[in-house]
Amino acid sequence: MAGVLIDPTRAPVAFGQRGVPRLFAELQQPDTGGRQRALASLCDLMHDPERVHQTVKGGFLAQLEVLLRDEDPSVRTETCELLHLLSAHDLGRRAVLSSSLLPPVSRLLDDSSSSCRRSVHRVLHRLALRPAGADALLTLVPKLMMKLRKEEEEEEEEEVQVLLLSTLSCCSRLDALPALASDGVSLLGRKLAHRSTNIRREAAAAMMALSVTEVGKRQVCEEAVLPVLVGLLQDEDIEVQANAAGAIMYTVIIATGKQKCLDLDVVPVLLDLVSKKKEEEEEEDMEKRRRRKALVMYSLRALTALAEAPDGRRLLLEQLPLLVRRSEAAEEDRDIRRAAKTAIKVVTWTP
Repeated sequence: MAGVLIDPTRAPVAFGQRGVPRLFAELQQPDTGGRQRALASLCDLMHDPERVHQTVKGGFLAQLEVLLRDEDPSVRTETCELLHLLSAHDLGRRAVLSSSLLPPVSRLLDDSSSSCRRSVHRVLHRLALRPAGADALLTLVPKLMMKLRKEEEEEEEEEVQVLLLSTLSCCSRLDALPALASDGVSLLGRKLAHRSTNIRREAAAAMMALSVTEVGKRQVCEEAVLPVLVGLLQDEDIEVQANAAGAIMYTVIIATGKQKCLDLDVVPVLLDLVSKKKEEEEEEDMEKRRRRKALVMYSLRALTALAEAPDGRRLLLEQLPLLVRRSEAAEEDRDIRRAAKTAIKVVTWTP
């Protein structure tokens, strides 16, 4: 008779409805190995929505707070991973947000274990992807900005930096002021030139979120971020380009932003992005076409705002046929045609 295979890294799971309660009971045992095995099994179960429902409705989340202070880093890490899996489900996410777990989780941002810190960032990022989560994390933004500043001295692994920047971006789209009050434009500006495409992409997305507000627009102009953003318009990654174009689009709404971008000779660069050949676009997959559409839309809107300045209008009048082609092409995307027509109206406006 063949032997039963038992995974030594996981605790046995009781049958049916007894599985979750039994494992949570095992989390209270003094043996570190036992707690680790129980957590590993619970993480396996949390892929099942029914088990998530049982965990939340059974009131078991309160037991995790003591594990977040466990002396063993692997227990702290696995507890955060359990919260990360719970937060993938709407019920679990709401339960985590309404619990008392966020303060002890946020304290682990400074944990001595890099694995634990990474797990904490995974939890926070997943929570921030929904408005309710981003709202709950707004009070954490100053601390997250401090972590961003600290990374300049101690280079954190790329995944953690990407998660941190994306979390800040989600929070700033809801309310940019906490990040702006924490020197956000300056700190993010230094990440725009990072060697990692993923980090540049998230930094540019966060910068776009900050540039929506009047304060953000002014700071983008004052902190000499615009030359870097204009450079990113020619980045190898489409999403980096689109995020940079979005930040420029918001910044050129104010007069200072218009003038600085015109001084940087941004009009030819934006026109080049708008005149992307249709044949090349058709060769791209759906996701890449979506990103390119965002890039073209942001570029057209930026050009529209720049056309409100005399120098911008003069430059764009010389390139009017290009805008007309994008506004009239039957195969062109409807939103792009509309944006091109708006740009033409502004360029050709006369008092």
